[in-house]
Amino acid sequence: MTPITLGVALLASAATKSELTVYNDGFALVKEQRTLPLKQGVHEITVEDVAQQIEANSVSVRSLNDAGAFTVLEQAYRFDLVSVQAILAKAVGGRIHFNQVMANGEIRRVSGTLMSAPNAIVSDANGNQTQVYNGMVVRTDDGRILLNPTGTVEVDSIPEGMISKPSLVWLLDSAKTGDQPIEMSYLSRGFSWKSDYVLNLDQAGTTGDLKGWVTMTNNSGTAFKDAKLKLLAGEVNRAPVQRFAARGGAMMNMAKASAPQMAEEQFGDYHLYTLDRPATVNNNEIKQLSLTEASGVKVTKMLLIDAMADYGTWYPQEGAVGVGNIKPVVYIQLANTKENQMGMPLPAGTFKVFQRSKSGSLEMLGEDAITHTPRNETIKLKVGKAFDVVADRKRLTYTRLSDRAFRETFEIEVRNRKETPETVTVWERHWGDHKVTNSNAESKWLDSNTLQFVLTMAPNEVKKVTYTIETRW
Repeated sequence: MTPITLGVALLASAATKSELTVYNDGFALVKEQRTLPLKQGVHEITVEDVAQQIEANSVSVRSLNDAGAFTVLEQAYRFDLVSVQAILAKAVGGRIHFNQVMANGEIRRVSGTLMSAPNAIVSDANGNQTQVYNGMVVRTDDGRILLNPTGTVEVDSIPEGMISKPSLVWLLDSAKTGDQPIEMSYLSRGFSWKSDYVLNLDQAGTTGDLKGWVTMTNNSGTAFKDAKLKLLAGEVNRAPVQRFAARGGAMMNMAKASAPQMAEEQFGDYHLYTLDRPATVNNNEIKQLSLTEASGVKVTKMLLIDAMADYGTWYPQEGAVGVGNIKPVVYIQLANTKENQMGMPLPAGTFKVFQRSKSGSLEMLGEDAITHTPRNETIKLKVGKAFDVVADRKRLTYTRLSDRAFRETFEIEVRNRKETPETVTVWERHWGDHKVTNSNAESKWLDSNTLQFVLTMAPNEVKKVTYTIETRW
């Protein structure tokens, strides 16, 4: 018969080696190496300093040198942490003492039974829980009822089951006694990371320096010292499950570096970024780490007039849409290629674009968000709308050829009010079966729905694009 030794407090060692893989969707895979002080037979071991937002059903443990050294029979996650509110809530019905300081400086001690704790958790009809303030009620030993007494509170003992640190408790069956090195892993909420990019352009706006940062947040309730840090970019599917509530409040701790510190590798259909040195990730902390750096990045500017961008598949009819005054949108484009000093797959994030003025000062042009961008793709950033280039779009004619056929003529007048040349791109969107029957400017179809005109304009020049299109549905 296997001997059973319960009631003996056995603690696993603190983590000697930690590894964090943080995902885009607010969780992380934690891997730690620890030592278990095994005893022969069935016994409990407590593993402290696990994340408060652990997904307990994800825990995995294995011996590093003896696969059959022990078996985990049961596991419990204890997160009833010691706090003033928790102790008082569990002390209701028990002995309590007050040390009250009187006006003359005298200390008066009052003892009695706690009838109501200051805070209580109540549930509504849907099971939603809310903390409410009840006020403290104490029945003194001489029979008086004190409402909200003030003073230093004492209780006779810490209520059973309360702990100082979130812990896993394993019921193990071990074949022998002795220290056993293990690796444990689990998933935890409370982690997040995002990318931020800064692009500084020269005065001409044609070349820039790029700096990429990773901003990681740890609100898991636990710190990880000298951990190997990995970040996984991609959309990992997870089944909907009940999560532990997220913790708020984080302090900024910016760990800046002069050079990129992340090694990138393809991992399945995702990309994995690994920090090239150990990092300490404290609880309630925001940490910034260098992701990428590039100098001499070539960029191009695009002024785009895209009047029908927000109308979807539009069915031509009597009333015209996408007409009137239009402000061209300013885009900055850069190729994510080795030839352009880049070439690393870039995680989704925010791009901030700055440019040097004639005086040499750096001013912000605008910012935009990018999705996960592979290498050899072009990044297109919307930074704002043009000030000195304006346009008017008109539908000059509309003719119904049949119940499902129409002929339309459009005019787009573009005015360059700058004292420098400018190139303006015009996109005209049409759906159904269509054919351009007349045009005063060179054009091409970018796809089945988008007709492009490119206008090279001198300073203060005005140009008009006019074309006729027939559409059948």
